[in-house]
Amino acid sequence: MNLEVQGVRIEKPEPVNFILGQSHFIKTVEDLHEALVTAVPGIKFGLAFCEASGEALVRWSGTDEEMIALAKHNALALSAGHSFIIFLAKGFYPINVLNAVKAVPEVVHIFCATANPVEVLVAETGLGRGILGIIDGVKTKGVEDAAGITWRKNFLRMIGYKQ
Repeated sequence: MNLEVQGVRIEKPEPVNFILGQSHFIKTVEDLHEALVTAVPGIKFGLAFCEASGEALVRWSGTDEEMIALAKHNALALSAGHSFIIFLAKGFYPINVLNAVKAVPEVVHIFCATANPVEVLVAETGLGRGILGIIDGVKTKGVEDAAGITWRKNFLRMIGYKQ
């Protein structure tokens, strides 16, 4: 077996959040779509799924043309069997849909849910491609101090996630 490992950078505008995961069935596209619109009515998103058999196409859906285009582009760049990627338009966040996504029966794993820069470690053999893991954001620079704790607590309140 010949094995090649490479990093595939997720291409997206800085503030856009996305969810990268793995599932096991073509039905994933429609079930994820339903889960997202049920969890957050009016949500704007694009999703794409890398089919791992048959015609091996990028299957896709969504409610926002820009997010759909991002999803299709990045899924094709990954070309990793049974992976899916969901891009959320500005103002929509993984925290609001992640449990709904994880509850979809076909979903077997979530690699990340983030707005950070991400590189996906992809392995390729003669059979196909698969995701080994992800690099999410930058290397840790230290441990927060009292000022960092105060900043974190204030930030969460400023963005409305704490009272």
